[in-house]
Amino acid sequence: MAEHPLQVFMDNDPKLMELINKTMELAFSDGVLSKKNKLLIALALDAAHGAVNGVKSLATQALAAGATKEEILETIHVVHYICGSAASMFRPGA
Repeated sequence: MAEHPLQVFMDNDPKLMELINKTMELAFSDGVLSKKNKLLIALALDAAHGAVNGVKSLATQALAAGATKEEILETIHVVHYICGSAASMFRPGA
């Protein structure tokens, strides 16, 4: 697997990583929107930007947060409708 995209900061800038981690906790904690729904939104954004590894990671996290495979696929349906077919050109099972 490829190196973590933030590895350079993990190794060299612990203060920045602390800020990133706190921001992530804020963004994905349950609130009016559930963590599951927030992860599905993030998955949609990564799919729209063609970030295949991000989609895979977020799909795994969404499943762990209670999302179903069907919810993930419906999220991709919305992205496909809004962004076109290029946004769904990854292999979810790969």
